[in-house]
Amino acid sequence: MKKLQRAALAALLAAGSALVSVVATAPSASAAEVACNSYSSSTSSCVNTQLTIAGTSHSVDWYLPNGTASALMVLQHGFSRGCGNLRGTSKAIAEKGVMVLCVNGDMTAGNPALADALGALLVARTITPPQSKPLPQRYIVSGHSAGGHFASELGAYLDAAGYADFAGAVLFDPVAAEGFSANVAAISDGGARPVLAVTARPSVTNLFNNSAEALVNLANPYVGIQLVWSSYFLGSPTGGSCHVDVEGENTDVIGIAGALCSPNATQTARLRDFGSAWAKDLATGSYTSAYYCTDANVVSTCGSKVRDLVDRTLPLAAPIR
Repeated sequence: MKKLQRAALAALLAAGSALVSVVATAPSASAAEVACNSYSSSTSSCVNTQLTIAGTSHSVDWYLPNGTASALMVLQHGFSRGCGNLRGTSKAIAEKGVMVLCVNGDMTAGNPALADALGALLVARTITPPQSKPLPQRYIVSGHSAGGHFASELGAYLDAAGYADFAGAVLFDPVAAEGFSANVAAISDGGARPVLAVTARPSVTNLFNNSAEALVNLANPYVGIQLVWSSYFLGSPTGGSCHVDVEGENTDVIGIAGALCSPNATQTARLRDFGSAWAKDLATGSYTSAYYCTDANVVSTCGSKVRDLVDRTLPLAAPIR
């Protein structure tokens, strides 16, 4: 099995090198602005602006609730992706009253330097949202794939800085780089802060869920759900979830080629349901029990939303454990 994983990893690295040769790792501002074109929501708006981080101007997307936002979530895109690829998920979260910020940038290995520089701005509270919206006091970190590692770095920075209103993390199929385990442990703070994730089935693209060990080793009794399989082919599970489910209808040919699968609309809807519900809970300090388990190892302790996915003839999801 280890030989197979090593071979698959080598194939992934080779594919990644080829991909980088034709796709820029940092999306252009003009490409990013597409995220806000024809944006439609009765309860939120999308605005693309420029934000200077460590002396470099970055195209950023803001998703702004109509009313006063309960928190700011930094939701970061993955490697070779852009904020526009997270439009639908960002919208779902903003419609729960949470302001969303995404920075278009190079996410190679999660770009810890960019995460730390953004963290410094957040701690100093020198970031000004558009439309004269006030910067929320409460912060949540979030990210997809390599952006999940970015989120872990940003969260660890906020923890080390002693930022009092740091609420926790919501991760979408994160791909861990060096330091991920220490980062999420810092965010968790011994289980005092939620660290929650929706992960996809193990694949080459998510390095066979290489973030799983760090998540299950946290003191938190529940760290989220894994969307798994819909059927079996020749005795092996297949289908049912994809690394780019978080992108859903906002993915593209590069995302599909890189993930080696297409988003599953049903799983995208589930991911957004859990992600936005968790975001609202972290933002407001509430606890919607349907989306959690008291003990991830005992399904009977799980809320109705979790049990609905687990209690099926063919498992489509399971608590991360």
